[in-house]
Amino acid sequence: MAEKKPAAKKSAAKSAKKSAPKSSAKRTTAPKVAAKRPAPAGQPTRIAYQPREARAIQRTARQSPYKMRLVIDQVRGQSVNDALSLLAFSKKHAAKQIEKVIKSAVANAENAARSQNATLDVDDLFIKYAVINEGPKLKRWTPAAMGRATPVLKRTSHVEIVVAERPDVGGGAG
Repeated sequence: MAEKKPAAKKSAAKSAKKSAPKSSAKRTTAPKVAAKRPAPAGQPTRIAYQPREARAIQRTARQSPYKMRLVIDQVRGQSVNDALSLLAFSKKHAAKQIEKVIKSAVANAENAARSQNATLDVDDLFIKYAVINEGPKLKRWTPAAMGRATPVLKRTSHVEIVVAERPDVGGGAG
């Protein structure tokens, strides 16, 4: 048989639980606000230069990512003009696909600059980020020996390119 605790011990345990402070209670405090210091007199406030960027993505390009990466590695980090001239004379099929995406990214940059009423020199654009990701595989079948069928995976690629303005390194006249 199970033994029952005396009534005095039960009430003492309950009163101890009620009187114990809750250590896991959440405290609500006002967030600390950083004090803004005014700029020193005589010095203008400077805003860090943010180069404008534009990107373009082509999804499910019908070529394997391995073959596309061979071409994209050649143009990553180059100026847009150099990249387009290299791709124009490349024999690879991926060069045509990548060239289309670069032209689209440049057009996106021009359109964004026009909507912000800003000037944009296309000659200052460079390929900041270029990546080829794997897209969905098309699954097909081909006949094999003795009436069997073997799978064929037709691979696709996602092309993502970001172009940005090259920041002025020199600075001023001199």
